Amino acid sequence: MARSKTSGKWLREHFDDPYVQRAKEEGWRSRAVYKLLEINDKDQLLKPGYTVLDLGAAPGGWSQLAVQRVGDPGLVVASDILAMDPIPGVEFLQGDFHEQAVYQQLLDIIGKRPVDLVMSDMAPNMSGMSAVDQPRSMYLAELALDMARRILKQNGNFLVKVFQGEGLPELRREMQRSFSNLLTRKPAASRPRSNEIYLLGKGFRGS
Repeated sequence: MARSKTSGKWLREHFDDPYVQRAKEEGWRSRAVYKLLEINDKDQLLKPGYTVLDLGAAPGGWSQLAVQRVGDPGLVVASDILAMDPIPGVEFLQGDFHEQAVYQQLLDIIGKRPVDLVMSDMAPNMSGMSAVDQPRSMYLAELALDMARRILKQNGNFLVKVFQGEGLPELRREMQRSFSNLLTRKPAASRPRSNEIYLLGKGFRGS
């Protein structure tokens, strides 16, 4: 089947992308790791001994970085509806964390450890129609926020990918209710034409 002009353009852009090339050379699973690297360098989210939950983790770039930074005393728990190849030191659970059984399994893995950081790079399968894609992406962000509110320790942090558009002001207000500080990040590795940004809630003060 012939590729469309749009998919052909995406493939060319993907393989010409310096972050894609760099990720291959440096052994990272995805270019997305450079987004987290930049945010972490600025905001110091990953520290030795931390407990981290990575939502929408596959293929695992963020978990790779997280487990490297939290070290042996720390814990990285990753979850995705997609399969993910194992990463040494990362506890991976495949499933929809919105389902009660999966949610409970995540809680069981975390145990009684206080959670320092919940991070979500989740995005829906994009249809190209903003009237469909935007509500889906905001729904995922809201689910991640709900999870963060349930498990974060006092003064913990929450990082979530969102897309600018309808529903974003409401999400920002919700996060401001729960965190002492709300920051917006647009890493250099985010493609310029993408309207994705990252919201960072710092200093969880309760739901």
